[in-house]
Amino acid sequence: MNDCLKALLGIFPSVPINLKETGFGMNWTIDHILDATEGELLSPPSNLFFSGISIDSRTIKSTELFVAIPGSRHDGHRFIDGVIQAGVTGVVLEHRKRPEIPIEQWISKGIACVAVPDSIRALGCLAAFHRKRLSTSVIAITGSNGKTSTRNLTYEVMRQQFQVLSTIGNFNNHIGLPLTLLRLTADHEWAVLELGMNHAGEIDWLAQISQPQIGIITNIAPAHLKGLHSLDGVMAAKGELLERLSPDGIAVMNLDDPRVSQLAKQTSRQVIGFGFGESAQVRATDILLQNSDTRFKLQLPNQSIAVHLHIPGRVMIQNALAAAAAGHAAGVPAIHIQKGIEQARAVSGRMNLFQTRQGVHVIDDSYNANPGSTEAAIRTLNTIGAGHRRFLVLGDMLELGDQAVFYHRQIGLLAGESGLFRLYVTGDYANVVATAACEAGMAQKSILVGTKPEIALDLVRFLDSDDWVLIKGSRGMAMETVVKSLQVNMEPENRN
Repeated sequence: MNDCLKALLGIFPSVPINLKETGFGMNWTIDHILDATEGELLSPPSNLFFSGISIDSRTIKSTELFVAIPGSRHDGHRFIDGVIQAGVTGVVLEHRKRPEIPIEQWISKGIACVAVPDSIRALGCLAAFHRKRLSTSVIAITGSNGKTSTRNLTYEVMRQQFQVLSTIGNFNNHIGLPLTLLRLTADHEWAVLELGMNHAGEIDWLAQISQPQIGIITNIAPAHLKGLHSLDGVMAAKGELLERLSPDGIAVMNLDDPRVSQLAKQTSRQVIGFGFGESAQVRATDILLQNSDTRFKLQLPNQSIAVHLHIPGRVMIQNALAAAAAGHAAGVPAIHIQKGIEQARAVSGRMNLFQTRQGVHVIDDSYNANPGSTEAAIRTLNTIGAGHRRFLVLGDMLELGDQAVFYHRQIGLLAGESGLFRLYVTGDYANVVATAACEAGMAQKSILVGTKPEIALDLVRFLDSDDWVLIKGSRGMAMETVVKSLQVNMEPENRN
């Protein structure tokens, strides 16, 4: 455990501080910052207060503390002068930067300067401090696929009964998750947090910071293999969440996934299993898959209730089951679980379905991709687009390391046997996918390997009323540009 986090968890009482009663609101004192980060105060002691924490020099308020974060493109230390000129009176910076910056000038202006070995870790410790002083409970969600959709569904379920904070966008890593936690107020009863990772130990750190009572593992599939090397490595990394649940915490586990089931058997925490099998305490029966939505009967441990999910695809039922299981674990009544699931809508770029004015059905799943999510998306296209011409647009699946060729070939074989009208592929592994699709029986003339602009132009030429098209690729491939091109050239009529 990080030294500053050890200190934090040791020095603060187990009974949360009632901030409304203290009269200090959400303010931060210099002592708070030093206690949380174990930093060194370079300036004289002061009685300064800060209304919040910020790492963004563009949006920071003069009343907030600025934490200078090093990044791949910009280093926050370069912007300290600017935030001080804008009225900020406190900064956290890294020891190694001290020779490069005019700290004495800042101190002479009455600026509180705290130095730490690693400002990103310090940000996490500040978030852990903030989490500790509130009575908010936490649901933490991880998995190879479906984290964001599950988080969205879980948020909708939980907010039927509680005041809830949720991760926004992709704020799910070692910087984003602390920033999310720092948005907590004394009014929040629950937080629904997404935990992302690309290397071993990252989930462990995020779970230390967030201290969850309920942990959800959606699935374990080939993802981030460049850093984790194997599916067993992915399983171990996801399992880090279970070790950080509170002793009386509840693990919500996908029992349809063999590796998640293995983790479920190994954990000492209480398990609520979800899935389609009869061994799951929360499961779906009487499933009706439709073009733009899904209906099923939600089976909870103590009752069943009919649910209308306004997001297509069998995989989305699993995400809804995870949300239902978490809600049940938190004490949300079945009727509120039903209402939350039914209010949820697709997240942008994740199985988001719209229809153009020309009658073309577009499935925008462009936000990210790995082998598991891509296979699920293709199968959803084949199900809801059955009986119509189907088009598939694929970009590379990134971070697969030395197994990239193998998994792109597997996707190509699936595409080739799917009865597609046309297949479009772009990226470094486009030819691998295209060759495998041909081997599986798809005509070469029905496959286009090209750039995204070339693909978009060809799509517009071929697409017609009642056609279905799926766009999918890893975040770094920016496949949403193809979606935007269709929106511009084919005029979206409505969205779900």
